[in-house]
Amino acid sequence: MNEGQERFLGYILERAQEDKVEEAKALLAGNFKKQAEGTFTAEDAKQFAIKIITFLKPEKVEEVQAVMKQFAQNSSH
Repeated sequence: MNEGQERFLGYILERAQEDKVEEAKALLAGNFKKQAEGTFTAEDAKQFAIKIITFLKPEKVEEVQAVMKQFAQNSSH
């Protein structure tokens, strides 16, 4: 896991519901593995965005969606 991934993991886990932390970790680990293998796709990113929302504290959903949207815009340039 690279530094950016570690920061993102920490960011998400701080905002996850306590009973969903392990599921969020597993989802992120799978994505990081695909990124390392070079097999992470736009569809994977879309599915991640849909799934991760269900693990977040309700009051953190909009914040995380805004960050993911900003990241997607920056990484598509």
